[in-house]
Amino acid sequence: MEYFLLGLAIVCEILATSLLKYSEGLTKLLPSIGCIGAYILCYFFFGKAITKIHLGIAYATWCGVGIVATTLISYFVFGEKLSVQIVIGILCITVGCVILNLKQ
Repeated sequence: MEYFLLGLAIVCEILATSLLKYSEGLTKLLPSIGCIGAYILCYFFFGKAITKIHLGIAYATWCGVGIVATTLISYFVFGEKLSVQIVIGILCITVGCVILNLKQ
């Protein structure tokens, strides 16, 4: 159940970050409201998840998955470019998250 809650926190964080881009610096009302609401839900679910998951592992997973997913969204949705260094960084983050979760 705790990893499900962590997954919900990650989804909410990715949604909030994407809406932040659409809000154009919190100047558009609806994306701004959605962004703030998604961040509130994100921290609510993350807070529940860390009652059973070690904080360091949960935070690394949350950040790592969020970084990778947000980078892919920026490429596919917003048309931003990816360099070789970015792809290597994504691979390193992914490997690090897997190693942390295997240690638990």
